[in-house]
Amino acid sequence: MPVTRSTGLLALGGIAVAALLTVIGHLEVNDDLNPWALTISDFAVSDRGGVIDVAMVVLALATAALMYGLRRAGPPRSGRVVELLLGAWVAGLLLAAVVPTNEPGAAMTASAYVHRYASVVAFLALPIGGWLLARRPDLTPTARTLRALVVLSLALSAAMVWSAYPGDRLLIGLAERLLILTEVAVLATVATTQVRRSPVDHGVVVFHKRGVTPQNGHHKSMIDEDGARGLTPARGASAGGRTR
Repeated sequence: MPVTRSTGLLALGGIAVAALLTVIGHLEVNDDLNPWALTISDFAVSDRGGVIDVAMVVLALATAALMYGLRRAGPPRSGRVVELLLGAWVAGLLLAAVVPTNEPGAAMTASAYVHRYASVVAFLALPIGGWLLARRPDLTPTARTLRALVVLSLALSAAMVWSAYPGDRLLIGLAERLLILTEVAVLATVATTQVRRSPVDHGVVVFHKRGVTPQNGHHKSMIDEDGARGLTPARGASAGGRTR
């Protein structure tokens, strides 16, 4: 399916661009910000409307392209549920990009709560959707990888929740970055499978001789050779082709 292959390539390109923008966003912020102790949202709010916000939008669009490819490939029984979960991931990313969190150390505002819970919904929706995607026949070769990434992302989610509450935000930035890396790996795995497994028509044309039918996938040659089994001299004809 050429469309599926194209959407897979678009998704991989979007993921790569989003990753590059996120790295740039970390390099351009104030040196006083600690990536191990602060979340990506904390970095993004210090550069409001900067490249990290753009990266979230790009990642959301890459996921939308992936969803289109999955639909064209033929949704399984859980196709509608997977679409809703991936849609929640996309909506959560877009909402988190538009609605900022509070400045580090400042009191939580209404917009900060919206940002937080949009992120929570996104972080939970994607691994559940990834687990269901592993049941698709077209993703069977990577089902084990998808399930391993999902289990790892859920473990990192638990670590992040522990850090945010009883852990006094200990290494919350590290936990979040590992979580995002794992969940994006789920998307990249699906996109890579789409690119690799999309059949390509090479335009091979096979000519059939009249009266010849393929057997077991092979074509039997029926071309006769002069002077061999296929040529029978006409009655009354000599070897030189003259009649007596």
